Amino acid sequence: MFRITFLGTSASVPTLERGLPSIAIKYESQLLLWDCGEGTQRQLMKYKVGYGSINAIFITHPHLDHYLGLFGLLETLKLSSPSPKPVQLFLPKAIEVRDYDFTKVSAVKKGKIFSANGFTIHAFPVKHTKGSYGFVFQENAKIKFNEKKAHDLGLEGKQFSQIQERGFVKIKNKAIKLEDVSWVQSGRKIVYAGDCAPSSNIIEEAKDADLLIYESTFDSSLATEAKERFHSTAEDAANIAKQANVKKLILTHISPRYSDIDLLLSQARKIFPKTDVATDGMTIDITQSKKDK
Repeated sequence: MFRITFLGTSASVPTLERGLPSIAIKYESQLLLWDCGEGTQRQLMKYKVGYGSINAIFITHPHLDHYLGLFGLLETLKLSSPSPKPVQLFLPKAIEVRDYDFTKVSAVKKGKIFSANGFTIHAFPVKHTKGSYGFVFQENAKIKFNEKKAHDLGLEGKQFSQIQERGFVKIKNKAIKLEDVSWVQSGRKIVYAGDCAPSSNIIEEAKDADLLIYESTFDSSLATEAKERFHSTAEDAANIAKQANVKKLILTHISPRYSDIDLLLSQARKIFPKTDVATDGMTIDITQSKKDK
């Protein structure tokens, strides 16, 4: 399973329909949170994302709407079990949390910050407040066999594991190389820009991503205000998505001024048609592309 669940999609303050920013990523046995706004633990319960299974939490920047829910969630985890599952916290330096014996705290910094079986996460700086970062989830590339070709050349049984370990096997005194019978399947890639003004490094980080999650705090009529506050418009998000050649764009961090999201959606889709607006509880399954075969 590789599933994204939007737990909170509002900007700055909650609304009746939208909670504060948080995104859950379920990849195989790993459960990660990107941001943890106030009320996140309730959203985890409401949308049936098991908060007791969280492996790591990543906070994009030190604004309260993106991390205030962390304290309540950690306290709930402490109260829920005499020995809570270990949780790694990746926080901007400005954020301090109580010392829990089941947590390990690391400062967010540029570069790879987390890895688990099958993927890595790295952080990149964005233009917002001091200590603001975006995150990239990158699945590892996988070696896939062309089974018909492999069998035609005589591979069978343990030889499939041997050729992966050694890079070749000998069959009837003929060396069969791994690249002769396999192809590389690129790993899936998810990018979350957090709160930010548009910048060239986001385009670079998001290049060819399967999904770009990008803020849309303002519509284009408020572009000046967006620039002054180091935020983005729906058009900014769409331009980034187009230049980065992503497969899909999801707008989030929606200002409470937009009870109807049609304006934001129409502005973005004029530039990048494969755009949707996140809602609380929305899930996206990230499927594997077969184009690399």
